[in-house]
Amino acid sequence: MRVRTFAMRIWRFDDAGTEQGRGTDMTRNVSAKRSVKPSRLQYVLEEQIGFILRQVWQRHATIFAREIGINLTPTQWAALAKLTETGPCSQNQLGRLTAMDVATIKGVIDRLTARGLTETSADPEDGRRLLVSLTRAGLQLAEKAAPNALAITRETLAPLDAKERETLVALLSRLR
Repeated sequence: MRVRTFAMRIWRFDDAGTEQGRGTDMTRNVSAKRSVKPSRLQYVLEEQIGFILRQVWQRHATIFAREIGINLTPTQWAALAKLTETGPCSQNQLGRLTAMDVATIKGVIDRLTARGLTETSADPEDGRRLLVSLTRAGLQLAEKAAPNALAITRETLAPLDAKERETLVALLSRLR
């Protein structure tokens, strides 16, 4: 007879592997664990849009890091590019325009400001609000990086022909 101790209890098993104990709550069949064959799920990870988009994003991020030519993250570049396009705006508005949540855009602007690429000033129309704007160095950096950013987009989409690129961008835009 085998004895197994677990969590300060003692169970006794007969030679057939049946647990012997007091009452019906202690009686159960203990059999050797068998390997479980995976079932034929209809969910195949590699066919799911989220998984595919993440792989495409990883490829794009690798191209971005290699080609941007300066020490910027994609989110930092997005903030610089949008400020170049719009001019000064509130941090919250910039976050909305670049699809970043409040905490993310705050961290991005803090890091860009620490590098001397952005600055904040009081909004002349609403003294409670701060406006974020590019510094001269930030504008120069954005202008220098813009051709590289365009090349990154071209390289990301390079496996597609012109019609496929247009279709992909149009379809993805519908999913926003």
